[in-house]
Amino acid sequence: MSNDIAYPVFRTPDPALALSVARRLMEFGRCEYSEVSVYAALRSVAEVRWVAKELPKGWFRGQEAYGEFDGVPLEDQPALVVGVQGAGLQADPAAYEGRLPVECELLDLPVGSIEDVFTAAVGLNRGEVNWEALRWPDAPELGFRGEAKHAEGYSSTLPRVTSTSRPTTTPSSFTSAASASTAAR
Repeated sequence: MSNDIAYPVFRTPDPALALSVARRLMEFGRCEYSEVSVYAALRSVAEVRWVAKELPKGWFRGQEAYGEFDGVPLEDQPALVVGVQGAGLQADPAAYEGRLPVECELLDLPVGSIEDVFTAAVGLNRGEVNWEALRWPDAPELGFRGEAKHAEGYSSTLPRVTSTSRPTTTPSSFTSAASASTAAR
């Protein structure tokens, strides 16, 4: 049994720079089976539409109230609650009432296939790029034995939020590396 620990290694107000640093870190552990997944939280209908246009294969899911659909068959629930690809999102703004923020994700893609497009599309919204199935190499001179079980890399944008819950123009982007330094022996 072990626990993941993510160590922040870089912070900047520039999401593209954070992605660049995270990508360089990820390359140390990249393997032929490494993958990338991306996630975003979108706070307005305009943001959802923009990201859906840029990421039409993204999977979008809106919020629901606790118990709102208890006993309702899945096929009778709104598509935005169940989840729908960007190309299938409704145009009617009323479909988003009570559903914001909307989460967007693309999972288990080849490394290098989505990171730049995603970072540009998400802009100042809260977003995360997560590289998985990495393997940190051995560094015997530092007493570090290579590790794969918990090897991941992240690049996140966490916008500062004003009283109107709108992101400002000064996000805090960071890069982290995860490893299992607390593995039970």
